[in-house]
Amino acid sequence: MSEFRRARPSVAEIAAAAVAAVLLLAVAIPGLLAPHDPLAIAPDQAFRPPGGTHPFGTDESGRDILSRVIFGARDSLLIGLAATAAGLGLGLVLGGLAGGSAKRGLAPLRFAADRIIEALFSFPGMLLALLIIAIRGPGVSSVVIAVALGTAPGYARMVRGGIRSAIGSAPVEAARLQGDRPARVWSTLILPEAMRPVVVLAALGIGHAVILSAALGFLGLGSPPPAPEWGAMLNAGRPYLVRAWWLTVFPGACIMLAGLAATVLARALDRRGRFR
Repeated sequence: MSEFRRARPSVAEIAAAAVAAVLLLAVAIPGLLAPHDPLAIAPDQAFRPPGGTHPFGTDESGRDILSRVIFGARDSLLIGLAATAAGLGLGLVLGGLAGGSAKRGLAPLRFAADRIIEALFSFPGMLLALLIIAIRGPGVSSVVIAVALGTAPGYARMVRGGIRSAIGSAPVEAARLQGDRPARVWSTLILPEAMRPVVVLAALGIGHAVILSAALGFLGLGSPPPAPEWGAMLNAGRPYLVRAWWLTVFPGACIMLAGLAATVLARALDRRGRFR
C-alpha cells in the first residue's frame, strides 16, 4: 500500500518542472516554437552573435542556433527516453530472473541471469556503448541500444536485490502462511516493494541517458550531420569556441538543464513517494 507525502514543492522542483515542460513542448511541437528552419543555410548570416532575429546567434553556415536547439531536443530527449525504456525493460527481465528463479527447475535461469548482469557490470558504460557502436555502426538506433545496455545492469541489480529482500520479508511470509496465492503475493507485496526504488532510478536514468547519448553524439556516433542533435552541435562548435562561444554554450546548457531537471524531479519523487 502506498502513501503519498503531501508537501509544498520547492523552488528547485518548480523550476525543474518548468524546464521539463518546455523540453517536452519542444519535443512535441518544435515547428511551432522554432523561429527558423534548423537546416536552412544562409552563408551571409554566418557567425551572427545572439540578438535580433537570431536570439541564440547563428553557426558557420548561417543556421539559426535557437531553432537547431529546439529541434535538437527531439533527437536528444527521445534517444534518452527510448534508451531508458529499453534499459529498464532489459533490467526488469534480468533482475526478475535473477531474483525470483529460486526453484530447482529455474535455477539455471537464475545462474545465467546473474552471470549476464555481472558481465555487463564489468564494462564501463561508455566503453560498452563504444563497443556496441563499433559492431553495429553509428546511428540513432545504435546509440539507443548502446545506452540501454550500459544502463540495464543498474536496473537489473536493483530489481534482483529488491525481489530477494521482499521474498524473505515478514509480510510475504505471513501472506504465504495464510494461504495467499503466489500470484497475489507477487503482485501485491513483492513487485511493489522491488519496483519502488527502480522507478526513482529510472527517472534519474533519463538524465543520465540524455548526457550519455549527447556524449556519443559529440564523438560523431549519433545522428548524422546536419541533424540538430545537441552533442553533435557541441562538436561542430568546438573549433569556433573562442570566435563564436554561442555555438557550444547554448546546446551545452540544454544538456545540463535536461540532466539537472531529471535529477531534481527524481529526487522529489523519491521524497514524496512512500511504499509501506
